Formats: sequence, structure tokens, C-alpha cells
Amino acid sequence: MFSVPDILVVSVLALLLFGPEQLPKIMRQAGRVMRDVQNTSHAFVAEMERAADASDLAELHDDLPQQP
Repeated sequence: MFSVPDILVVSVLALLLFGPEQLPKIMRQAGRVMRDVQNTSHAFVAEMERAADASDLAELHDDLPQQP
């Protein structure tokens, strides 16, 4: 993880590169991208869990004795 001096250096560099007018816009866009990535990863994990649950149910169904 980053230390406080590392964060300060990156913040100063970002301010110098993009300026005080552009920096808030860039940070908002970065926040949107991070939210989209997080939502996508949560949806992926939920889908994998649903598929695993369905697979477990199918296994249980296959293990049940068949009735004539």
C-alpha cells in the first residue's frame, strides 16, 4: 500500500500535470471507472456463485435414488 509521502508526491504531480481546473473532472471520471469495475466484478462473482449453486443442486439431484 502507499505511504503518506507517496500519496503526497502523486497528488502534487497530478496537480502539476493536470492543473486545478482539470483535476476534479479527472478524479470524478476515475471514480466512475472504479465504480463500474467494482459493479462488474460483483456481478461476475454473483454469477459464479449462482452457477456453483446450480451445479451443486444438479449433483444432489443425480445422487438421489431414482424411483420407478
